[in-house]
Amino acid sequence: MTDYLLPPDIVDLARRVVEENAAIGRKIAVAESCTGGLVSAALTEIAGSSAVLDRGFVTYSNEAKQQALGVAGDIIETFGAVSIACVWSMAKGALERSEADVAVAISGVAGPDGGTEMKPVGTVVFAKARRDGDDKEPEAELKKFDDNGRSGIRHQATLCALELLLP
Repeated sequence: MTDYLLPPDIVDLARRVVEENAAIGRKIAVAESCTGGLVSAALTEIAGSSAVLDRGFVTYSNEAKQQALGVAGDIIETFGAVSIACVWSMAKGALERSEADVAVAISGVAGPDGGTEMKPVGTVVFAKARRDGDDKEPEAELKKFDDNGRSGIRHQATLCALELLLP
């Protein structure tokens, strides 16, 4: 039996992501904020992930989102870091700065602080950009996870991001 660092549900889904993307020769990139590298860590738990994972960006601060991924400052000022506009820009930036065919971005409020009436703790936004995709119409969504603690929100966000990476 192999010993894994992360919980079985995350490892099992990461295995599917690696196997299914490897089968079609697709490379992926991840731009993470509230998950802090958990999606990349999950993928690298799987032997053979180097055939699929091109790179991961952990851009926790707004400055990192701007510097590493090219997110425009006015997007963050106008909509906030936890917004469809921001994660869409993060995903496009990850794609542009990698050799990946598809990129997923995640940003959210994991808590216990930082929530607002409009964006309570548990609010997480996701976006997926494809190299062969339509730049005009973002593939993105906002989810509100149950506030079952910081680690629970990050766990749910990691699973959601991995699901978006399935072909």
